[in-house]
Amino acid sequence: MIPSFSLRHVTAGFTAVVVGYSSAIVIVIDLARKAGANDDMIISWLLALGLGMGVSCIIFSWLTKMPVVTAWSTPGAAFLIGNVGDYTLAESIGAFVVCALLSLATAQSTLLLNAIKRIPSSISSALLAGILLPICLAVFVDVGNHPFIVFLYLAAYILGSLFFARYLMLMLLALSIVVSYSLQGVIDIHFTPPIPVWVTPTFSLSATIGLAIPLFIITTLSQNLPGIAIHHAHGYTPQHKPILSGIALIQLVLAPFGGFTFNLAAITAALCMGKDADPDKNQRYKAAIMAGCGYLLMGALASLVVVLFVAMPVVVVHLLAGLALLATLKTSLAQSLRDEQHRHAALVTFLCTASGFTFLTISSAVWGLLLGLILLFVERRQK
Repeated sequence: MIPSFSLRHVTAGFTAVVVGYSSAIVIVIDLARKAGANDDMIISWLLALGLGMGVSCIIFSWLTKMPVVTAWSTPGAAFLIGNVGDYTLAESIGAFVVCALLSLATAQSTLLLNAIKRIPSSISSALLAGILLPICLAVFVDVGNHPFIVFLYLAAYILGSLFFARYLMLMLLALSIVVSYSLQGVIDIHFTPPIPVWVTPTFSLSATIGLAIPLFIITTLSQNLPGIAIHHAHGYTPQHKPILSGIALIQLVLAPFGGFTFNLAAITAALCMGKDADPDKNQRYKAAIMAGCGYLLMGALASLVVVLFVAMPVVVVHLLAGLALLATLKTSLAQSLRDEQHRHAALVTFLCTASGFTFLTISSAVWGLLLGLILLFVERRQK
């Protein structure tokens, strides 16, 4: 039986899609570029992401009759931006496949999931803050060359935060299109059906350690675990083992086409779980299904999305990405320093991760996490 959908369901679902895309699409495109993808491959990445998120939202929400909203990992993309340049595109794709296998293994093992949950939130928050800091600092790197544009964005961000915070990123996205047009001239907007582009994965130990494992840890700690918490906070208790397993399988299939991560959503999921989505808690799954339809639509329009965002100058990309992640950085910093007993280890994790170095083909994010956990262990033994 086909369920009936109300305007509330459509509005909540498509709002979740708009919020998710407007706050992170420029980061995903920048990631694809730095990984070595050409324009056709970037379109394939967006098609794969839209397809994976759309199918998973629709299937799992329909089967559980609960709102299950998925997303790509924005923190994971932020981490990859600073590290994929050290590897070939095929190696990066191979790392995405390995990450999917790790996620699948974790979903099957309660022991592994519990071990990851035992990592203190202060350490995981410090890790995330260290990844995001260089991207947020980029907001100010172009002040010397483009002072007016930087001032314009900062003014829009401040005013938007005060008066229409819910639509802030949508407004900044619209501003970016206008600024890009003024700087670049006429943008040749055209639509072509997206075509998936297969990249044969190459597996290497260095890419597994430097990309796959950190991506898996970041996605699990900053996306899947909060996604589970969002479900519980709204009174939903789906069986997460088959959901997380299904999401990992989708990533495994779509990784060669650019589906770098899929996970439970947190912020956008909340838009489909509140009273605005439907006064009846048992009907809110329909909003998540509409979100899935929105993701499928965005995947179908991938070529148009790429045309709009590839035309953006570097200064606009820096500003949009940095401001989009500012709230996440603020929350991560606050959580990392909240527990006094973990403060020292969290600070070391944050500084090491933010430094961005690579040693023995292992990124600073991995070293930061290891150093933080070792320091935390030593301090506990000393006490």
